[in-house]
Amino acid sequence: MPKDFSYRGHSLASLLEMSMDEFIGLLPARQRRSLQRGLTPEQRILLEKLRVVREAQKAGKEATLKTHVRDLIILPEMVGVRIMVHNGKEFVAMEIRPEMIGHYLGEFAVTNKPVRHGTPGIGASRSSMYVPLK
Repeated sequence: MPKDFSYRGHSLASLLEMSMDEFIGLLPARQRRSLQRGLTPEQRILLEKLRVVREAQKAGKEATLKTHVRDLIILPEMVGVRIMVHNGKEFVAMEIRPEMIGHYLGEFAVTNKPVRHGTPGIGASRSSMYVPLK
């Protein structure tokens, strides 16, 4: 049986009913300060588009939203929306789940690729000069 979601003791339904000021009070200091300073114009536009996509999803249409805005904090009203966040090279698709509330969008679109070290090639070191090529 899956455990019911709660954020700091509040269910998703109660988070959706809260005013923005009450929700901001639940967030950690960095996110709280960011939201208290206000949203940037890009973040406002993204939230408006997100509300349109949410209405389209309620109507039964499949809609995703592409964005370069990585510094927006995930709010309860964003849960359930499919969004594609740019990581500097490509758009990373994700569906916003309740566990993501309070995190930044950019945290879920990793910008660097882990280094994979393979076998050294020719010219990798001084000793590789004396290795026969077959």
